[in-house]
Amino acid sequence: MSETDPILRLEGAGRTFRMGEVEVTALAEADLAIRSGEFLAILGPSGSGKSTLLNLVGGTDRPTTGHVWFGDTDLAAMRDHELTLYRRRVVGFIFQFYNLVPTLTAEENVQVATELVGDPLAPAAALELVGLSSRASHFPAQLSGGEQQRVAIARAIAKRPRILLADEPTGALDLVTARQVLSILQGLNRREGLTILLITHNPALADIAGRVVRLASGRLADTRENPNPIDASDVTW
Repeated sequence: MSETDPILRLEGAGRTFRMGEVEVTALAEADLAIRSGEFLAILGPSGSGKSTLLNLVGGTDRPTTGHVWFGDTDLAAMRDHELTLYRRRVVGFIFQFYNLVPTLTAEENVQVATELVGDPLAPAAALELVGLSSRASHFPAQLSGGEQQRVAIARAIAKRPRILLADEPTGALDLVTARQVLSILQGLNRREGLTILLITHNPALADIAGRVVRLASGRLADTRENPNPIDASDVTW
């Protein structure tokens, strides 16, 4: 895979679910190329298919139609253990809720992820990247919500993922704390060249990305390039 190739491609990717006698289309025939090193925002209201798209890209679900390509590998054709390795080695996940282990310190929470891969960042180095070196020995209950989310980011990037998937990462945070978290993501993209896919319902948050894809009713509605993304510290809502 060269640097000019998309890191991930969706080709006619769709996902339907059966609820009793009713078949529900969560995502319909999506075509999307995610470029290596870009910051891409997927924007849409609740129920528009954002999380479904993220699950397909992240290898936590399979399309019922079409393909999801990582290089020359079709995720839809992978066996379960191959998808497990893909999730461990390629993808970092950040969610709205932090999912930290309450009985482990910040550094130990990060270390859990580093034990799954072959060439991780040191937990202390990952915490330093998110500005939490001084809180390494603190337990989640001793951290603010923003600090817990920063630990979650450190945990995700400690695996050295090829792509970082952030699903409404500021949904449980106030504006000031959300700006701090978004600034970290923006910095990781700009300084480290990390490919980031941000899922959000908030247009103001989407404007920090270099490209915005809008979803509506399970379909890709439009795509716009954003050559002058706003600085995360200027986000308002």
